[in-house]
Amino acid sequence: MRFLLRSPLLTMVAIGSITLAAAQTSSSRPPASKSAAWKRYCQPDGGFCFKYPGSWSVLGAVFDGNSVVIAPAQKQDRSLWDAITVARVVPPPTGDGEPLGLNGLIEQASSGLRQSGQDFQTLQRQERIIDHKPAQMLKVSYHEKSNAHDWIEEMIFIEGPDNEIYFVVLKCSPQNLARLEPVLDGVLAGWTLPTTEPGSNDAESTKPKTTPSKPH
Repeated sequence: MRFLLRSPLLTMVAIGSITLAAAQTSSSRPPASKSAAWKRYCQPDGGFCFKYPGSWSVLGAVFDGNSVVIAPAQKQDRSLWDAITVARVVPPPTGDGEPLGLNGLIEQASSGLRQSGQDFQTLQRQERIIDHKPAQMLKVSYHEKSNAHDWIEEMIFIEGPDNEIYFVVLKCSPQNLARLEPVLDGVLAGWTLPTTEPGSNDAESTKPKTTPSKPH
């Protein structure tokens, strides 16, 4: 499955429903249960870096390595886990193609949720700056009919220097939102596009190589 987003809205809808299942097949290591300092993860090809709690686990890379899922230890079925996904969802435009832009991608994501038949409600939309780059946040709630589970998704779309778009999303049960939003803020504070290509996945490092900006 190539992650090139010929149809962004379909991919955005798919992210929430299949990333945990895909990650489950990518990593058999059990989640860490002890608290630890925050670690730093860099996508192997140098696309993005971010920090995450040391007590969380990297469940695996999905969509040809353009996306990674992280989560804390949980007892319920993996399909119901709270998790954060970090991804590049739109590559730089080629040729004479017009960039989709943040507004266009958010509108397509919202439309895709409605068309999927979910009981969907927009809770908040907000402009932000992440790593000195324009970003927008969309927070939604919906009832997933396939498993009768209620979800909150807080999605942050970040526009890169070449009109590519990145995506950081917290997907969690509503009762866990207040506890997990500070973790999302920490991931966003540590999210950056490296100025130099990292030599390897620096997941065990607790200090970032570049100074991230704080989310607004």
